Formats: sequence, C-alpha cells, structure tokens
Amino acid sequence: MKIQHTSQGFELAARFFLVAFAFFTGLFPCLVPISQAQAAETDHKILIVCFSRSGNTRALAEQIQTATGGKLVELEPVEPYPADYRLTVSRARRELASDVHPPLKTKIDDIDAYNLILLGSPNWGGSIAPPVKTFLSEHDLSGKTIAPFMTHGGSGLGRAASDIRRFAPRANLAEGLAVRGSAVSEAHRNVTTWLGRLGLRHN
Repeated sequence: MKIQHTSQGFELAARFFLVAFAFFTGLFPCLVPISQAQAAETDHKILIVCFSRSGNTRALAEQIQTATGGKLVELEPVEPYPADYRLTVSRARRELASDVHPPLKTKIDDIDAYNLILLGSPNWGGSIAPPVKTFLSEHDLSGKTIAPFMTHGGSGLGRAASDIRRFAPRANLAEGLAVRGSAVSEAHRNVTTWLGRLGLRHN
C-alpha cells in the first residue's frame, strides 16, 4: 500500500509538471480563462467600442482587436472635436460640467449580437469622454458585460466604473484596463494580462 500511494503521488506530480511546462513554454493556444464557461460564452461575440481624439485610445483598441478578433467600432461625434488641444479641453469641460451627450454619426445596428463590450475612452476630467456617454445612453446594454479600457495622463480609470454603471445600470461591469497615453505602444503585455483575467482567448 505504501509503495502504491507513493507511485500515485509521483504520477500526479509528473502531470502537474507537464501542464506547467506546457503553459510557460507557450504550448497552450489561449490565455488561462477565469472559467471555461465564460470563455465559451464570449467566443465570436466581442464588440470593441472606442472614442479617440489623439489616436492613443484607437491604437490601444487595435491591439485589443488583434488579440481577440472582436469587431472594432470607433465613435465619431457629429461635431468633431477641434484639432487644437486647448479648444478641445475647453469644450470637453463644458460638456462634462453640463452632462452633455454629443450626437454621434456612428450607428451600431447589430449590438444585440454581442454579449461582451470592451469599451475604450480617454480619461477626460477623471471620467469617460462625452461621446462614450452618448453611446451608453443610446443603447440598451442590459445583461451584457462591459469591460472598460482607458488611456490617461496619470488619472487611471478615474470615475469610469461609476459613470458606466450610471448609464448602463443593468449591464455587468468587468475589470478595467488603464494605460498611460505615452505607453500605449508598449502595452501589449498589459493587454494580454487583462484579457486573460477577463477569460478571453488570445490569438
């Protein structure tokens, strides 16, 4: 009995070693999901929505699209923000103070087909940008999962979580990702780690 028990223990240890070796050497084709059920539910049903003025958030969204294969939609306001940074800041402050939702040219007719929305925005005034608020207020996202990602200059995710809950109270809010605007080109590892925690496969 003693020898048999030791043999079983050795076999279990060997299996653990092989699994660990396969993972760390990249033999597994996907990131480790939170749960297999969650990963299965999100396959081929990922919508990436972002607003980007400077291009940083768009670049981050494109990295996420490459990693997930999701559909990417960039929000375009009817009245574009000025090219001049100071004028954009002035307009954004007015809109944020008055809770303005600027009208969008972008229309998403097939949003019901997606159960996971990766939502991108620059951090403006500690919050999501007004066009993103417009998107949230124009769509019924009940039962969908929203995972925010933001570019920032030092403020991280700010009040993104509370604002998303305010405009999409019946959606499920997942962990967010915050990347400094100056570090977007080097964010691949952070993106991969974040997607892994969300339970998403990595292409």
